[in-house]
Amino acid sequence: MKSREQEYKEIFIAEALEYYDALNRHISVLEKNPQDDQALAETFRLLHNLKANAKAIGYLQISDVSHKLETAFSLIRSKELSFSQEVVAVLFDGIDLLGDLITNIDNDTYGEPDPVLMRNLDIIVDSLSDSTIELAKVQKYNTAKSLSLSDLIYIPIKKLDHMLNLVGELMIDRDRIISLSRELDNDELKNVSSHLYRITEDLQYSVMGARLVNIGSLFNKFPRIVRDIAIAENKEVNLVLEGQDIQIDRNILQIITDSLLHLVRNAVNHGIESAAERVKKGKPSTGQLSLIARNDRDNVIITLEDDGKGIDLKQVRDAAIERKLIMPDVAKALPDTEMLSFLFEPGFSLAKEVTEFSGRGVGLDVVKNAIDSMGGRISINSVKGKGTTFILQLPTSIAVKGALLFEVDNIFYAIPLIHTEQVVAITTDELHEVGEVMVADIKGETVTVVYLHELLNAEEADMRLGDKSKLKGQIQNIIVVSYNNRKLGLIVDKLYRQQDIVIKPLSKPLDTIDLYGGVTLLGTGKVCLVLDVPAITRFFITRR
Repeated sequence: MKSREQEYKEIFIAEALEYYDALNRHISVLEKNPQDDQALAETFRLLHNLKANAKAIGYLQISDVSHKLETAFSLIRSKELSFSQEVVAVLFDGIDLLGDLITNIDNDTYGEPDPVLMRNLDIIVDSLSDSTIELAKVQKYNTAKSLSLSDLIYIPIKKLDHMLNLVGELMIDRDRIISLSRELDNDELKNVSSHLYRITEDLQYSVMGARLVNIGSLFNKFPRIVRDIAIAENKEVNLVLEGQDIQIDRNILQIITDSLLHLVRNAVNHGIESAAERVKKGKPSTGQLSLIARNDRDNVIITLEDDGKGIDLKQVRDAAIERKLIMPDVAKALPDTEMLSFLFEPGFSLAKEVTEFSGRGVGLDVVKNAIDSMGGRISINSVKGKGTTFILQLPTSIAVKGALLFEVDNIFYAIPLIHTEQVVAITTDELHEVGEVMVADIKGETVTVVYLHELLNAEEADMRLGDKSKLKGQIQNIIVVSYNNRKLGLIVDKLYRQQDIVIKPLSKPLDTIDLYGGVTLLGTGKVCLVLDVPAITRFFITRR
């Protein structure tokens, strides 16, 4: 397995060789048309980037030559140096030197750059007019150079998306073939299907691996952002980053970019107090903000934690009651974690005035929707006066998801594992009817429980979700799901297994049914509906 340093070096070399080819192309254009401002600007940009990248990864010779060439083209842009034939010859030699340095990064026998050439570059850089330039004899061009191609290629993300969709289709057919081989009890077919399973699994992980990027490509943008916001707010904030080398699907990173930016801005704007206020509270004058990524099985967990003022739960409770999102008697008994989930309701804000965007909850519904769209989860923990923590749980892939399969009324269903907390079996006597719903004590926690058969098949006007008399048998299989800090128990008829599935959108008019998040095809050829846990949870919140 390649080390992280080796991967970085390969990426640098591939990009540097692209820069080298582009530089040759642009300087050839400039030789014929020195007034081509676009080619001149692009040449300057490429040299500047190459200089910075080489210095960052420790290739100082490449950085030094790039810097000299960058300075020369800067003089040409400012009209302090003319693009004469003598200057062009030196610049071509300089770019050739860059190519040699890049291709010989791993060549220990490669010597120092030619001192005739380096002297000419220095003369061009140090001299501000043609009349003072006295160049040494330049090398002769090597017309017998061989051409080579990079071992790395860049693939547009759309092509990888298409490949992953095809892998998903292949997985469905693979499961169908495996199921048939068991039904037919054919040894040869079993061997082929077993081999197909391994190949498909390797292909799936290969394609998914090609889409991975370091989360640091996003994290490393935040020090400057936090610094600018803190200065604008007249605050002192220290940002700590961890886990930049954690890898994540590029599409998922793209989706969460705006959400993470919003949360960071909120933390600095409204979470962390001013230096004077912090000192008055006995805190250090500098606020602490941590942005941490880590792997958790097949998920990536991103934690954003501040040591600011925290969230006032009484304010949240009062605001929720005032907006008629919850009844006062229910609000009193609601756990803190569930009360905090109201911050994700559309338009929910703790601001004193509607026009004053100073409430911690403004825009969090947009963040929630973005994370929901990829099958992720977000939760909040907060202690007044101590600080607030946002936890983002993100899947490794959008197209392929781990799911729990089960059956209700002879129909197959699936729930994404990211929303599944636990599976328990309890007796019917342990279920209690409270108002319109059933509740149960599950591992010391009171959880609302619903019979899925009633929810999915009865008309809403006829639903009696708190009626135990409709349940079958004395033992109830319950899947405990979680969404937005709220837990819900779903009673199912039969539990099956965990399985990777490819979720396809429902066709019209079924796509208008909120309770279903899509459909997949099982190995048996049967259609399996995928439940939308966020929609089911929201349905129960509105009922109470």
